[in-house]
Amino acid sequence: MYTFNCKGRLLTWDQPILMGIVNVTPDSFYSGSRIQTPDVLLAAAEKMLRDGAKILDVGGMSSRPAALEIPVEEELNRVVPAIEAIAGNFPKAFISVDSYRPAVVEKAIHAGACMINDVSGGKEPAMIDLAAQHKVPYICMHMRGTPQTMQKLNHYDDLVRDVLDYFIRRKSEYLRRGLKDLVIDPGFGFAKNHAQNFQLLKRLSVLSMLNLPVMAGLSRKSSIYRTLGTSPDEALNGTTVLNTLALQNGASILRVHDVKEADEAIRLWTSYAKA
Repeated sequence: MYTFNCKGRLLTWDQPILMGIVNVTPDSFYSGSRIQTPDVLLAAAEKMLRDGAKILDVGGMSSRPAALEIPVEEELNRVVPAIEAIAGNFPKAFISVDSYRPAVVEKAIHAGACMINDVSGGKEPAMIDLAAQHKVPYICMHMRGTPQTMQKLNHYDDLVRDVLDYFIRRKSEYLRRGLKDLVIDPGFGFAKNHAQNFQLLKRLSVLSMLNLPVMAGLSRKSSIYRTLGTSPDEALNGTTVLNTLALQNGASILRVHDVKEADEAIRLWTSYAKA
């Protein structure tokens, strides 16, 4: 069982939980996830919560391969009002901010976010200080470079060993700096090619030795739709298959676009695991 302090509220779970992806961006790789108006935002948040999401992850800048950075003010203008709206309408929701910029994260926390999802894995040291100071969980992802350069940085001596070593170092450093609640995300698709993504998924259970929750973000990614010769719009079935494999190999959080289908996968896998 995991129990996390989210700004004084406890998030507790003893079976896998779901993080719903809330993209307030015009250029997310999956067009079906792009949210552009307040009404659509609140309707999407309500549906995800109703369908079983424990956490809503709000992001205002795409981290897809080759995505361009936007000005901090633009990211703030997307993220902060969205978090305020969700927190105001769904006060019991646990909201995560998906950003690697301390200025954005700090204002997002004041707006109602109670968790940090950092795809850079702490490239900015201030991110860890913010998490410790505000007593919010921190999701550390494995990535090399930036969204602009990461696809060229996928050469490893031993992929799984290198990812494990990365998290061993991060865990030690972050606990030393006062961070209490840490989640690790192996970063499927970030500085990893398709074969490497499948290799990492197959050996995901190796990360369990860290005794930390493992989050898997596989939803509609290119390893699915390019393997199948389809598109992100047609990748739901493939996502369910890989989510199930992630559960089998130790994932305790699934980050998804399609909450209802992922919730069904968790319920079926849990029944199977208990049989």
